[in-house]
Amino acid sequence: MKRFFQYTRTASLPLAIVAAVLVASGLITGDGSTYSLRLATTLAMYVALAYSWNLIGGLAGYPAFSTAAFFGLGAYIGGILQISGVSLGSAAVAAGAGTGLFAAVLGLILLHLRGHYFAIATVVIAEVLREIILNAPNVTGGGMGLNLPLLQGSVLDQAQMYFGAMTVCAFAAFATNILVVRSRIGFALNCIAQNEAAAATLGINARKFKVIAFTLSSVFPGIAGAIYASWVNYIDPTDVFDIGLSVKPIIMALLGGAGTLAGPLLGALSFVAVEEVVWRNLLNFHSGMLGVLIVLLVIWLPGGVISIWHGVVHRRKGGLQ
Repeated sequence: MKRFFQYTRTASLPLAIVAAVLVASGLITGDGSTYSLRLATTLAMYVALAYSWNLIGGLAGYPAFSTAAFFGLGAYIGGILQISGVSLGSAAVAAGAGTGLFAAVLGLILLHLRGHYFAIATVVIAEVLREIILNAPNVTGGGMGLNLPLLQGSVLDQAQMYFGAMTVCAFAAFATNILVVRSRIGFALNCIAQNEAAAATLGINARKFKVIAFTLSSVFPGIAGAIYASWVNYIDPTDVFDIGLSVKPIIMALLGGAGTLAGPLLGALSFVAVEEVVWRNLLNFHSGMLGVLIVLLVIWLPGGVISIWHGVVHRRKGGLQ
């Protein structure tokens, strides 16, 4: 347990900051084209989703597949509010609050389940929400989806605005991970992940802290969903509730190093880099090759990309001794 906190303080945070600076100054700004901004916005969205999952899946050790449900719900809350004349910023905040409230209530029901039972239950959430959406066409547009109003400004101005909004969301998710890890909540979640029964003997209210983690893990996907809906100017229920939105953040967190502060960021960077290379060079085999490469990376680096940095730190300490 001591090693957990020492590791997150000494390695993950500095590396995450360095990586964020490199991304912001290099890949993202690029030539200022709409393509580079689209890629950067997608990366920021993935970072937000990966850090959100890290709260419940990485720190608490609960295999949640609920990200798509929160993302889709946030998209519809934000989209409906924007159609009603609410600004994007206010709509995004409302979407985060709405998904958080939904997750808190849902968590009280689902978090008595563990392991694959909990995982299956969270997969079902997105399907249930999608069915509700499809059967409420007067409010949600049903299977036809919703068209959102265009924001003012040039295409480039809009691209920069959405990148900025998604980056703020990603940074907020990252900051929340830092605050949680350095608080009593982080200590409790670490105990729960290691041995939930033993955590109870220490006086830790496991259910309370699991609900807190589950609720926090829903807020940023909800905000990201609202921003995404405005970004693409359209909400397709099949798109925003896609199971891939639940699977990808898990892959990214595992790829970078689940349960660490830098892992989700490094995993998102690695995932987007691999995805872009495969997409450009192996278009016809995109999905299959992407899956194979990610599986190989996870097998080669079971501790995630962060384990490389961890190994370097240990070798340096050994050399100094």
